[in-house]
Amino acid sequence: MGMNAVYEGAKDCPAAIPLFPLGGALLLPRGQMPLNIFEPRYLAMIDDALKGDRVIGIIQPEPENGRQPEIPPLLKVGCLGRLTQFSETGDGRYIITLTGISRFRLLDELAVTTPYRQGRVSYDSFAADFVARTGEEEVDRKGLLKALRDFAKANDLKIDWKGVNEAPNEALVNALSMMCPFGPREKQALLEASTLKDRAEVLVAITEIELARGGGDPDTTLQ
Repeated sequence: MGMNAVYEGAKDCPAAIPLFPLGGALLLPRGQMPLNIFEPRYLAMIDDALKGDRVIGIIQPEPENGRQPEIPPLLKVGCLGRLTQFSETGDGRYIITLTGISRFRLLDELAVTTPYRQGRVSYDSFAADFVARTGEEEVDRKGLLKALRDFAKANDLKIDWKGVNEAPNEALVNALSMMCPFGPREKQALLEASTLKDRAEVLVAITEIELARGGGDPDTTLQ
C-alpha cells in the first residue's frame, strides 16, 4: 500500500508493523494523537513509515516494577495509527499526528535490523474498529456526562462543553478516554474494552474511583 492507502478492514492492514512503545499513551480508532518526535530511532521510524504504509503501532510497555529494563516487555494490545499530519522543525524534530485505525494484538516481536522495534500483529479480534460509530446507541451518555461533570468540578478542569454536547457518542467516549489524566493501567483497560459501551462503563468506573480517591490533575484542560 502506498501513500493513499485506505484501511477498511483487517485485510488492508499490514501484518508486520513498527512499534512505538509509549507508556501512559492511548490511541483509539479514529482518535488523533499529536506527537513530538526527537529520538533518532523514532525519527528513522517516521522516515520509513513515510516511504511505506504510513502506519505505526502505538503500544504500552508493561508498567514498571522496580527498575525498567533497557528493552521493556510490551503489553499485548495496541492501536495502529496512520500518519495523517507531518511537519519538520528547524532543530530536526518531527511534529506528527497519528489517526487511529484499529486495535491489534501483538503476536510476537520480529528480529530486525532497524533501530526501532517491529512486531507481527493480528486485527482479527477488533473487526468492529473499522466501522465508525459501532455500538453508539448502547452508550449511557447521560451517565458518562454526569461522571465527567463531577470529575471536572472536583478537579477544576476546563471543559469545552459545547464540543462535548455536539460530539457523537463514539467521538465523545474515545476523546475523553484519550484525554483524561489516568495512569497506564487505566489507559490499557480503556483500550482493551471490547465495545464502545464497555469503554464508556470503564471510563465512568475509573472516574468514580479517582473521585473517591480525590485524584486527578488540577492543571489538566480537556478541550
